[in-house]
Amino acid sequence: MKIAILTPTFKYDSGIDRVVQQQAESYAKKGDEVVVIALKANIKPKGYKVITLGMPKNIFLQRIYRLLFFLDFKKINYYKKLKNYDKIISHFYPMNWLAYKAKKHYNIDYIYWNHSINIEFKKSLLHNIYMQFLIPFNNITIKNVDKAFSVSKWAKKELKEQSGIDSKVQYIKVDKKRFNKNIKGDSIIKKYNLENKKVFLYVGRIAPHKRIEVIIKSFIDRKEHGPESKLIIVGGNSGFNRYYKKLRRMADKDVIFTGFVPDEELPYYYAACDVYVTASSWECFNIPVAEAQACGKPVIAFDIGAHPEVVDKKKGSVLVPEGKREEFANSMFKFAKSV
Repeated sequence: MKIAILTPTFKYDSGIDRVVQQQAESYAKKGDEVVVIALKANIKPKGYKVITLGMPKNIFLQRIYRLLFFLDFKKINYYKKLKNYDKIISHFYPMNWLAYKAKKHYNIDYIYWNHSINIEFKKSLLHNIYMQFLIPFNNITIKNVDKAFSVSKWAKKELKEQSGIDSKVQYIKVDKKRFNKNIKGDSIIKKYNLENKKVFLYVGRIAPHKRIEVIIKSFIDRKEHGPESKLIIVGGNSGFNRYYKKLRRMADKDVIFTGFVPDEELPYYYAACDVYVTASSWECFNIPVAEAQACGKPVIAFDIGAHPEVVDKKKGSVLVPEGKREEFANSMFKFAKSV
């Protein structure tokens, strides 16, 4: 079977693209001919091909380009090269345009994988105007899907409200062979001199909606009243340069920015930490939370998005009411004293 999987950015630091990677590798292992088509990519394929179509480098121009992707007739016509494919799986706008057209002209099986749209990313006039166009454009591109899957019940509800399309919930799977309680973090503890220290960990994109500044401020404000601690922030600069510089200015000597970490090394970071923390304002799932818990680590997160479905309070993790930043900070060091 020939399968095309579509995603805007096939990158290691994207939760969406981690799902794409899992799908591509899974289909390839079954013997299917798989191609991942993206605007840009840095994930190395294993048993499948990756085709990049290109887009502007500037973050602002990228957003405009992606919104108006249908005006790039040369790239839109790439759907014609999908004529002989058996299945197309699209994960996010604007790549849905290719799947929509391939379905319309060649009746190829079109599956939409819904990761929801972050309408809370920026509460600004410009952003609101942007969303007034993005959601209707997205709805056009998914109106002829054969099947739709959502990565959480929360994402399913969002999709239904925005488009009227119903979907089946398919939670993102964590590789228990890679992420489990038997993994040792000794190499990370040694590398960053973490012996006899409580370690807080964040893994993910360096982006405003992740609210990493809340984690840093909570850590710095409370660390003097708790055990000797370090905060490790794993993730490369995702292009939000001002935001990244702001975080670096906020940080002190006990905050460690690792930069990009290869996927194969991530389990050791989870193993080395005592508590996993995330202050995201929006999540349709949150893969690092699931990975941290698989490694036996408690999680502190805000009660937003799909977190109630992913954060397992039975395993000692905590959901803090949204907006309660003092409670979030207090929870961090309450945990640090108990683990």
